[in-house]
Amino acid sequence: MPFSLAYALKTDPGQVRPLNEDAVGADPDAGLFILADGLGGYNAGEVASTMAVSALLADLPADFLAAHQAAQPFDPARTLRERLTALNGAIFRAALNSAAFEGMATTIVVAWFLGDRLWVAHAGDSRLYRLRAGQLEQLTRDHSFSQELLDAGMVTAEEARVLPAKNLVTRALGASAELDPEVHEHSLESGDLILLCSDGLTEMIDTPEIGSVLSATADDVHEAAQRLVKRANEAGGRDNVSVVVVAVRGGCA
Repeated sequence: MPFSLAYALKTDPGQVRPLNEDAVGADPDAGLFILADGLGGYNAGEVASTMAVSALLADLPADFLAAHQAAQPFDPARTLRERLTALNGAIFRAALNSAAFEGMATTIVVAWFLGDRLWVAHAGDSRLYRLRAGQLEQLTRDHSFSQELLDAGMVTAEEARVLPAKNLVTRALGASAELDPEVHEHSLESGDLILLCSDGLTEMIDTPEIGSVLSATADDVHEAAQRLVKRANEAGGRDNVSVVVVAVRGGCA
C-alpha cells in the first residue's frame, strides 16, 4: 500500500436509547473499515449490524487473498457488490425464519483502501465523508426518503432534516429480498481524512460542524473520533452514534 493509515473507531449508545445497535469493525492490514447501523425492534438491529460487519471482515480480505494467490485479476467493485448482495439475502432469510429477528435489517458503509484507491460501498443513510485540503465532501448519497424528496426539489436541506419520515431508509441489508448496493471508486491523497458515521452523528450535528471538528483534530484520529461522539451526545444524543476516522498519510516503503 503506497500510503499508511492511522485510524480510530468509536461507538456509543447515546443519551436516550438503552441498546447500541450500531457496529464498527476494521482490518487495517487489509485496508478495510466498516460501519453498520442496525434497524428493527428489540435486539434484531444489533444482530443484523454485527452479522454484517463480521461477515464482511471475514469474506472481503479472503476474496482478495484468493485472487492474489491464484494470480488472477481482482475487481473490488464486483467483489463488494457480490458480497453485499449475498449478505443481504442471508440477513433477509434469517429475519424470515425467526420471530425474534423479524424485520431486522442494517445500513452499511464500507471503506476499502487498496493501493492508491478508495473503494466505497454503501446501502442506507450511514455516510462516508472525505476531508481534503480543509474541504469536507460527502462521498455517499443517502438512500432515504428525505434524500429522494431533496433530490426532487420538493424540500430544502433544512426541511429535510426535520421531516417526520426523515429516518426512513430506501435501501438496507436485509430489508428486502433484493439489494442494489452502491459502489464507487475514489482517488487518495496523503493528508486525506476519511469519516464513516451513523446517522446518530449527522442527525445531531450538521456537516459544517463535522468539518470543523475534523479540521481541528486532523493530526489525532482518536481525538477526532472522541470529539465527534461527544458533540453528538452534547446535542442530545437521540440515537446510537458511531464513527470510524481514517487518516491517509505519506507513502510507506
